[in-house]
Amino acid sequence: MSLLGKKLGMTQVFTDDGRVRPVTVLEVGPCTVLQVKVEGGDGYRALQVGFEDRKSGANKPELGVAKKANTEPKRFIREIPAPGEGEPALGEKLTVKVFEGIGRVDVTGVAKGKGFQGVMKRYGFSGFPGSHGTERKHRAPGSIGASASPSRVVKGHKMGGHMGNVRRTAKNLEVVRIDEERNLLLVKGAVPGPSGGYVIVKESTRQGKK
Repeated sequence: MSLLGKKLGMTQVFTDDGRVRPVTVLEVGPCTVLQVKVEGGDGYRALQVGFEDRKSGANKPELGVAKKANTEPKRFIREIPAPGEGEPALGEKLTVKVFEGIGRVDVTGVAKGKGFQGVMKRYGFSGFPGSHGTERKHRAPGSIGASASPSRVVKGHKMGGHMGNVRRTAKNLEVVRIDEERNLLLVKGAVPGPSGGYVIVKESTRQGKK
């Protein structure tokens, strides 16, 4: 099962045996079912769900979809696979309760954008020596290819460029705690993206594996 949510930030919790666990707090749901895709009409089975009401700026198609589901337009809308049994109805709200009994999840988000970065920060290059003749080249990448052959820079060579702001998935994160009252899901470790960034949470395909 998959659900949409928002990353609230990181904190720590104590286990029953007194150990400290670093966790990321995710607000997961409630998500409203906006459309139900069926094989007969759409060619595949899926659910279009929305998270967090949009107060303004919705266009006419978004308003029409929300009206059919008897809800407000949503800010974050995605399609998720339809469950095998007990398919939710149009307008139904899905909460974090769907992850009850699930031990591990995969969390997908958009990583923080870091702008243009050099090879040392982007790829972990060592850079040039601090002395012994090095002048204004301490963080340079060094040689980027041969001169005569092939007389060009090989495609895919690691160089400075745009870093971050890409879709990333943290896999197999352990579910530490579920708070159904506040729709909170606490997972062990870090999650891609800034606090307040939208995420997609789904049941991990590697349950029980490290």
